Amino acid sequence: MNDSEVLRKEIENLRHRLSRLSRAGLRIAGDLDLDTVLQETVDGARSLTGARYGVLAVLDDGGEVETLLSSGLTPEEFRGLREIPGGEGLFEYLGSLPGPLRVADFAAHAAALGLPEFLPPVPVLAFLAVPIPRLEDGAGHIYVAHAEPGLEFSREDEDTLVMFASHAAMAMDNARRYREERRARADLETLVRTSPVGVVVFDAATGTPAYLNREARRIVGGLLAPGQLPEDLLNTLAFRRADGREISLREFPLAQALSAGETVMAEEIALHVPGGRRVNTLVNATPILTDSGEVESFIVILQDMTPIEDLQRQRAEFLGMVSHELRAPLAAIKGSAAAVMRAAATLDPAEIQQFFRIIDSQADHLLDLTGGLLDVARIDAGELSLTVEAVEVASLVDQARNTFLSGGGRDNVSIDLPPGLPRALADRRRIAQALGNLLSNAARHSAESSTIRVSAALEGVHVAFTVADDGVGIAPERLPRLFRRFSRSDNYEEAGGVGAGLGLAICKGIVEAHGGRIWAESDGLGMGARFTFTLPAAPETDTLLPRASGSTGRRGRQRVRVLAVDDDPQALRYLRDTLAEAGYAVFVAGEPEEALRLVQRERPHLVLLDLVLPGADGLELMQSILAVANLPVIFLSGYGRDQVIARAFELGAEDYIVKPFSPTELVARIQAALRRRAAPERVEPPEPYALGDLVIDFAHRRVTVEGEEARLTATEYDLLAELAVNAGRVVTHEELLQRVWGPVNPGSPRTIRTHLMRLRQKLGEDGENPTYIFSEPRVGYRMAVGDNARDSR
Repeated sequence: MNDSEVLRKEIENLRHRLSRLSRAGLRIAGDLDLDTVLQETVDGARSLTGARYGVLAVLDDGGEVETLLSSGLTPEEFRGLREIPGGEGLFEYLGSLPGPLRVADFAAHAAALGLPEFLPPVPVLAFLAVPIPRLEDGAGHIYVAHAEPGLEFSREDEDTLVMFASHAAMAMDNARRYREERRARADLETLVRTSPVGVVVFDAATGTPAYLNREARRIVGGLLAPGQLPEDLLNTLAFRRADGREISLREFPLAQALSAGETVMAEEIALHVPGGRRVNTLVNATPILTDSGEVESFIVILQDMTPIEDLQRQRAEFLGMVSHELRAPLAAIKGSAAAVMRAAATLDPAEIQQFFRIIDSQADHLLDLTGGLLDVARIDAGELSLTVEAVEVASLVDQARNTFLSGGGRDNVSIDLPPGLPRALADRRRIAQALGNLLSNAARHSAESSTIRVSAALEGVHVAFTVADDGVGIAPERLPRLFRRFSRSDNYEEAGGVGAGLGLAICKGIVEAHGGRIWAESDGLGMGARFTFTLPAAPETDTLLPRASGSTGRRGRQRVRVLAVDDDPQALRYLRDTLAEAGYAVFVAGEPEEALRLVQRERPHLVLLDLVLPGADGLELMQSILAVANLPVIFLSGYGRDQVIARAFELGAEDYIVKPFSPTELVARIQAALRRRAAPERVEPPEPYALGDLVIDFAHRRVTVEGEEARLTATEYDLLAELAVNAGRVVTHEELLQRVWGPVNPGSPRTIRTHLMRLRQKLGEDGENPTYIFSEPRVGYRMAVGDNARDSR
């Protein structure tokens, strides 16, 4: 064969190869389904390199295999590949490669690097692997292999595989973007569809509605005649603007109105149709323009003003109701006092005594009315004061029942409290008031002879109280409105006045100030009603609850220590006074450096942290705190944006409270955070752990290697101590995450590996040939039994 024929043959092979590459690239680029694209990638790579089989693997940020695809393997061979011992370490190694790896004997290469023995279901001789570039999280690679001796991969094969790895990276990036765009579009559509305001999109050329969301259809539905479609409404609709102008669409077509491109901002417009049907709306409208400046479409936002008008009407009725209720006892007091003053000499002492009783009882009634109004005002302002303590459920119910009976309530109240109920965290007086309101409400709406039932039960970490009656019941449509500030019963006159308008609203405010919730249930009119509210259950142990100032509690344990960090002196003073009154030991800091020093010196149980600090970011300071101490951090901030709050939780925040907040809410959030973090304490042996040159002194949290102290962070020490306490057995990843990092946002196995790598460096041991801490792949870690423990056997 002469040179020209050889050249022609090479050109033909090259053309054929490029054609196959082009077809494979088109197939890969023509689909946005990630699994399909990746499978096409590995199929094309195996085919063009002539390999026995190919594998594509993607690992998540925890080092676990997220996606594993193959080409050229039977289902049985593929299952064997997934379950192969040491496969995880191999995949992690291949994903960390800086560039292509092409070897003629992979077994010899792996042995030279000290990798675990790799025994796949199909023999691997010649081997070619390429990392997948630009993965945002985790790692990935694609490899092909020959199973027969004498076959090797060429430089052209390597270039081909690099191209396919790039295809895979682009495909994953495109699929990720496509998935994110679809999710964003779906989220936007859901937001618009379920928005509490009406959204209408009009085509400016035709004046027809192109889109109406659910609320817009509801608003328009009130104007429709029976059998009429929303689109037909445009022929009869008219609207009156805030300046008095009235426009009828019969005379002025909508397309003509929209073409003007007028922007409307928060204007009250009344929509009405012949027959008297109308609805008042608050309108915002804006045109959408083309590149040439013409109006293409028009977006109209409608807010139904009916609920606001109803609220104004309810407030007016409420003021009239209050005026009437206050006038009645005042008239009785004034009339009785005037009668005694005018005719004291002619009145019998018994009559005078009766007038004074009227004055006394009506004055008490006035006090009750004004007290209820003041409670509503305090609840609205978030200033309802509470003194929370652990209270027996039976004593709460008993106190409410006795108050109810002493106030003239009937005595047919049945109480059912199961044994073994935990104590509830409650303000005795306020919860007795809430229960009393519910008892009075049940008495007003049920027959005198019927029984009112009071019960309680444990539901998770809450105690649920229920007051039930067999009275008039509640219509389903009224249940969501029962606890509104200005709501009252339909049978108001029968219910007994102002109590029906305030009692349930006060109950809701009291319960929510305790961190609980309240709701009503009824099977319908005439079927009675059940009112239930929850209170946090007091923990069985009191080690995480604040104590009175100066108390150390049983076994000499100190009070809960809280560190407050804020650059505002007034905010620090408020936090210090509030928490000290609640029984906490409080430390304050205005600078990030001072906060870190207090964390290391005072070892607080919890940190309250402002989001914005001078010269520092609160999120960064939280990460610095969590690097030296495993404790809950609660942000106190005036920034209530969802993105900021979500970011705080992603980085490890326990809770996020938006300012302003009440002292009651702050204390309740702190107690909830401490309860979530509460876990059985690690039982550490009294004697130090010793293994070779390593000594762990549990009593002083001190670790030495060859007599030199190892400077460990709090998390590193907790990790080492947990393994040493359980020496001789494997501690799983899940156990370590729960015990060292806590049950909230515990992280992943990669979190353990990162801390373990630094810990091993400080102990002076090599992860490849460990002396103290041994890895059990895919399970966890273990330490050998200490020398002193073996000697004592």
